[in-house]
Amino acid sequence: MYDYRMAKFSIGTPVEHKRYGFKGVIFDVDPEFANTEEWYQSIPSDVRPDKKQPFYHLFAVSSDSDSPYIAYVSEQNLKQVAPGDEINHPAIVEYFDGSCGGVYLPRHKVN
Repeated sequence: MYDYRMAKFSIGTPVEHKRYGFKGVIFDVDPEFANTEEWYQSIPSDVRPDKKQPFYHLFAVSSDSDSPYIAYVSEQNLKQVAPGDEINHPAIVEYFDGSCGGVYLPRHKVN
């Protein structure tokens, strides 16, 4: 039987990694792990998260620099950041139309 959980965070939520301190904005959610086994096994076993939880794709920025990147993080390793914390990633303007109440508003694309 499929063990489905509702994701704690939604698209547009600004978050921070609990262990490594980098911040990001969620732009996609996987209900459970959906990356490669090689990627998963590269995580040290003492901090490797359970696969049966939501995983989030983030537009991320390192806490010690403004170098933007994409991160893939388990729910257990994230916490929501305080409203007003700005995340400066260049892809945010392509996916979001600004923010309201501390959450980024997804851009609606017209086909």
